[in-house]
Order: sequence, then C-alpha cells, then structure tokens
Amino acid sequence: MPEQQQWTITATEQPPEWFIQAVKQYTPASNGLYAAQLLWQRGIKDRQQLTAFINYKVYQPASPFEFGQEIHLAIARLQQAYNTKEKIAIWGDFDADGITATSVLWDGLGQFFAQNTQLVYYIPNRLKESHGLNNQGIDNLAKEGCKLIVTCDTGSTNVEEIIYAKQLGIDVIVTDHHTLPAERPPVAAIINPRYFPKEHQLFNLSGVAVAYKLVEALYQTLPNVAKYPLEDLLDLVAVGLIADLVQLSGDCRYLAQMGIQRLQEDFKQPAAARRRPGVGRLLELCQKSGDRPTDISFGLGPRINAVSRIQGDASFCVELLTSRDVKRCNELAEVTELANARRKSLQKDVQAQVAQKLTQLDLSTTSVIVLEDAQWPAGVLGLVAGQIAQETGRPTILLSTEGVGEQGAGGREQGAGGEITSLSSNSERAERPATANSTQNSALVLARGSARSVNSVDLYQLVKEQAHLLHRFGGHPFAAGLSLLVENIPLFTAAINQQLRQSLGSTTLMPTVQADLTVTVADLGKELFLELKLLEPCGMGNPVPKLLIQNCWFENSWHRNQQDWQGKKVQYIKAEFDIRDDSSRSAFPGLWWGHYKDELPIGRCDCIAELDYNTFKKRYEIRLIAVRSSANSALNTQLSLTPYILDLRNQEHSARAKRPASANSTQHSGLIIEDCPTNWDDLRMWLRRCLAISRSTSGLENQQQLAIAWSKPNHQPPNQIWLTLVGIAKYLSRTNQLVTRGQLLEKIGVSDQTLLVGIKALKYLGFTVQRQDRSLQFTWNPNDNAENLADEAVARFLAAVREEQFQQQYFAEVPLSTIVAIASYDSK
Repeated sequence: MPEQQQWTITATEQPPEWFIQAVKQYTPASNGLYAAQLLWQRGIKDRQQLTAFINYKVYQPASPFEFGQEIHLAIARLQQAYNTKEKIAIWGDFDADGITATSVLWDGLGQFFAQNTQLVYYIPNRLKESHGLNNQGIDNLAKEGCKLIVTCDTGSTNVEEIIYAKQLGIDVIVTDHHTLPAERPPVAAIINPRYFPKEHQLFNLSGVAVAYKLVEALYQTLPNVAKYPLEDLLDLVAVGLIADLVQLSGDCRYLAQMGIQRLQEDFKQPAAARRRPGVGRLLELCQKSGDRPTDISFGLGPRINAVSRIQGDASFCVELLTSRDVKRCNELAEVTELANARRKSLQKDVQAQVAQKLTQLDLSTTSVIVLEDAQWPAGVLGLVAGQIAQETGRPTILLSTEGVGEQGAGGREQGAGGEITSLSSNSERAERPATANSTQNSALVLARGSARSVNSVDLYQLVKEQAHLLHRFGGHPFAAGLSLLVENIPLFTAAINQQLRQSLGSTTLMPTVQADLTVTVADLGKELFLELKLLEPCGMGNPVPKLLIQNCWFENSWHRNQQDWQGKKVQYIKAEFDIRDDSSRSAFPGLWWGHYKDELPIGRCDCIAELDYNTFKKRYEIRLIAVRSSANSALNTQLSLTPYILDLRNQEHSARAKRPASANSTQHSGLIIEDCPTNWDDLRMWLRRCLAISRSTSGLENQQQLAIAWSKPNHQPPNQIWLTLVGIAKYLSRTNQLVTRGQLLEKIGVSDQTLLVGIKALKYLGFTVQRQDRSLQFTWNPNDNAENLADEAVARFLAAVREEQFQQQYFAEVPLSTIVAIASYDSK
C-alpha cells in the first residue's frame, strides 16, 4: 500500500471578467467559470488563443514545407522513386506511435507506390532487436531489392547504420521526433521537428504526426495521383499522438482534434462500412466509442503497445489498423486483445511480487527503489515501475535477467517508449554506452531494466552519474532504460541512493497528488463535464483536470472482479460507489480502479477525482484518484505552506515587471527568479527561502509569492563558447587586465562549475590563472604541444556545457505542476 500522500492544489488566479464571458460563449448551459479558471491558469489568456484552442476549424496549421530544405529533399527522392519504380521500405517502431506512423506511411505512400510489391514495411522485434535501424534488417531489405528506406518514429541517431545502408546502395529518409544527431547524417533527408525552436507550432510533433506531414507534402506535390483523401489518415494520427503522450499544443492539438472526430465518425458506421474495421473492433472490445481522448489512452494505445511487450513481433498491427477485410481485422483484433489480457496478467503478477519485495525495504531510508528478479518479463517492467513510482513518490528501477543468456542483454535499452503510465514517452532513445564498465566479456551476465521517476527527480541525470557502473543506458528526466552487470547491482543501488539523498538534503520524498479545482457534489454532472471537455484532448502540458471534493462521504459501495474479454480470468478489482456531501440531496456515482470497497474511508473524507462520461453505462461518473479521511487530512496546512508560484517564464521584461498581485491581497510580497536554473538544487534554494518567509507570516493573506521569470535560453554552440573563452583569455593576457569571475560568467553564459572546468582546460593550453583579491589574472605561455595535450580537457568542458544547456532547456519547459510538487515536498 502507498504511504500517506501529499496533496496540493494549483494556485488559481481569478481570470478577468471579459475572459470568463468569452469562455461562456462555448458553455451556454453554465457560467463557464471553472473552464475559464483552468484555461487561464494554463496560459490561454487572450481571445485569439482561446478561439484557436477550442475550435480547430479556425486554427491555422503549419505547412509541411515549414521543414524547409529537408522536406524538399525528401519529396524529390520520393518522386525519383516514383518515376523509376524503385522499391521502398518503411522502417517503423514497435510502440503505438511507431505502429501508427508505419500505418500512416503504408496507407499514405501506398497511394503512390504499389503495396507489397513496390512498398513494404519492417517493424523490429521488441524482444530481440532495439529501437532504430540495425544492419541485419538492412541486409534483408537489400536482398529484397529495396533502394530507399523511409524511417518513422526512429532513425535520427543511427548514423553507422545509415552509412552501412548507403554502402549497400540504399538511400535513407529519416522521419523522427527523438534526439538529434550531433551532425547531419548522410541521409537523403532528415525530417525532425527538434530542429525547430521550442515555441514553433510543429516542435512537439510525435512520430506519427511527422510521417503525416511527409505524406501531406507528397499529396500537395502530386495532387492528381491519390485516390483517397489525406484526411483519411487523421484517425491514425490521433491514436499515435495521444498514445505517445506528447505535449498536445500547436499542430499536435489540431491534428488530435481532427483525428478524434474522424475516429468517432468511422465508429458510428456499421462494421462492414468502416474504413478501419480493425480499429472499430478494438474499440468494441474495450467498450469505447472513440469520441474521447481517454478511449485512446486507456483503450487503443495500451492494446497496440501490448503486442510487442508480449509477442515481440508487432508487425501484424499495421495490417490490423489499415486492412479493410472485416473478418481478418476481427481475427487480428482478438489476437491483440489476448496480448493485452496477457500483459495485464503479467503486469499484475510482477506488481504483486514487487509489492512483496517492498515490504522488505525501509522506505524511510530509501530514496531510490531498486529491485531485481530473474523471472520478471522485461516487457512490463516499465509499466510496473511507473505504478510503484507514483504510489511511493520515489524513483523506481526494476531489473530482470529473464531471457538474458551468457551473451548479455544485447541491443539497446529502451527509454519510455509510448506506454501510458510513463510521464512522458517522448524519450531520447539515443543511449550512451557506459564508460568504465562496458565490459567486453560476453560470459558475464547483464541485468536489463526500466526506470521511472517522480516529478521532483531528474532520472536521466541521476542514472547518468552512475554511468561507470552501467553497461548501457538511455532515456530522459522521467524515464530510462538501462543494463548493468548483475554483480554491480548492490553497488549501483547504494550509490544512486546516496546521490539522491545528498541532492535532496532535508527534503522527504512522498507521493503527491495535485488538484486543479475545488468543487462540490452538486457541481458534478453534465454541465461541469461539458465545461471541462473544452480542454480536450488533454495530455502533457494540459492534463485531465483533477477535482478536489472536501467533506464528502461514500454510500452503496461494492466491488467486483474485472474479467478478460472472454470472461475467463480475473484481471483487476474495481470498487463502485455513490458519493455525497452537504451541497446536494442527490448522490453521484463513481468508481475506483484497482481497489476494494473496504479501502474507502468510513465517515467524512476528502477526495481527488476526475469527472468522466461512461459510454457503456451512458452516465456521468467520477474516477477516484485519491481519498483520505477528513480527520487525517492536512490539506489546508499544506496549502498554506506551499508558496504561491507565479509562472512568468518566457515573457517580456516589462510584462514580468508588472506581475499581478494575488487576488487575496494587495500587499503580496514576492521573490523573483530571472536566471534559468541548471539543477533542482538551485530551484529548491529559492523555494526554501520563499517557504521560510511564508512560515514567518501569519495567515494565507500574507503568503509569500515566488515568481519564476527566466526566459528560454538562447544557447551558443559549445564549440563557440569555448572559442570565446579562449579569446577572452588571450586578450586579458595580452592587455594584462584583470577580470572577475562574475564578468566571465556573464560573458560566456555558463555556470560557475562549468567555468571551473573551462579554466582547467585553459591551463593545458599554457594559460596560468592567478587570483588577485576578487579578480583573476590570465598569463599565456603557449607551446607547440598544447593543443594536443588539451584535447581531453576541452572535451570535458564541451560535455559540461552540453549537459548544462540540456538542463536549462528542461527547466525552460518543465510544467509548473512539477515545480509546485517540489514546493509541496519542501513544505513539510
């Protein structure tokens, strides 16, 4: 069972009356106040933004040719293949984003190239291969006579494999949204939205959306070839976008809105008349109708992901999503449903085993949970690790040696490849070989595993610090995959725990649940549901609204076992109930997945829930997220100790200077942070200062305000920063001038720690650095061998700059909810 949770509620700034009235136009049955509060606190603050956010018909999507020269190169190469009738292979990936991206290219390019003769596709086996290109697969495609590979949702960092394909006479077009290579690979074209600035409307595209943009460009270039409209692909785009948990803003939101509409329209057709009978059958099996984003995130996405987790080979999923053969699609849908049932069973078994092992840990002295078992199936470890991390509030790493022989784990460790329980699946799948312990001894056994984090802990940095103990690792701040020698697990566990304890200081990790709005039972129902539906589709950066209901109680509770679709095996427990409070004489229905009715508290309590519409039962209901007895609730105390955090990032200086005061007080004092942090400790320092001042005041009306007001970093390339530092050092040596450390930091734009690494590198070039009071004096005595001696030191400086820039990019975009979560940890 999870330990006591920390509850927080998002600080709500009252939107102006004009904005409330503007929102009300879209909610004629209610006053629109709740929707207005949510939209305002999520950054929708003018009429144009509001209209484009709610009504996709007035949104102006970007042209595919925004990708510039690369999209033109891709289209030219496809036209060449079209004219010379070359054979093309689509190289996809095995998660939901990769499968739908492959399907979009299969259907889209299939309008121009004959399927199965001119056009084929290849999906790597999850249990035997890795994300990305591999030489064996390229060999097979070369034997089939392929002259062009078009990747989707993968390939950006496969430089060696791209070179290998080129040697075999195969060109490669990369469409992807993951990590960019250091230099442009030798491809025919690379289409990756990460080349755009973060504020570009295409920046957050997932793999399926990038594939769609390529097809869109081909449709526009050869307008008289395709027989089916481009819009027929949008339902697949919506499935991949929502299943991959990318940030649904800009074109991502627009495409998801359009795609959900197409999905719903197709599902309403008789089975024999559907464009995608396989998708329709999957929706029927999971009792969904396709009109809600949750039908994808809780229905279609997990089922598509389950196939590779259980069977390894998910190639048939492309046929399931694209075939019009109703009988064949029904067969494939049932195979998919069986894989999902098997995935649930395995996940449940592993979770029970992990829970048992957790009883042997002292969580009060454990910062990072690291558990291993030789029998755990690798395919579900990320899912279980995500659940345990959320329940315990601690980063969780689960390791297995199942299926790993004496040759080691092989392949690449997976990041967060699309599963719905991960906090983000837009993972950087490029992994880094570990340094000291990348053993070449094939007889040593490797453990493979998955790691999932909580909001306040940068998992990527945490794992990276232990690279010397690892064989391979890869991932991002919220999720990672790794492998290491079994004999290194105890050392790794001790080291990573010690590292996080030192980083946290006095902070105590605990599970956190955040609410967005406070409502009553009387508020629940159709009107509120339609208000909140304005925010759909929800996803990263725009989460499903969480509702706090205080001083309530439960009646008529009962639970039952959830069986699989054939009625054979028990999968989950589900408690159902009626909720009541003093606001209404009527009760409201709800459910709590994975819990027994006896877990509901007796008497008055507080709960956090999501409002939903059950299409199967045709009723509005709440989905319980967290609950606790009112007698034990520390919510009000926690709220009073959580700083009022104002997000003024990426605004003009004048706008920051005029930051609004709290709605509760005209005397609100505040601290403002304008320098973008490079680690959580920098931010924690400010939070603790703010909390200390808040604790010294009396009452909420004097609560300290903390404004985070840094701008998106405009980074110079690391090489240019190094040249600038060298140039400054030479100038200071030549002119015999002194410089302060602060002046140097401002000039080259790095942290003090990174500057020290740079000064060490300068010493290898013949510079002597001496202190004079509070200043530094540079003297240069160059020698012929200095450049060669400095290579390693310069490489360390460049690596430090790159890491610092990576962290600043993260803090420029980290959701406010994550920062609030850290504030709640420190408020204890």
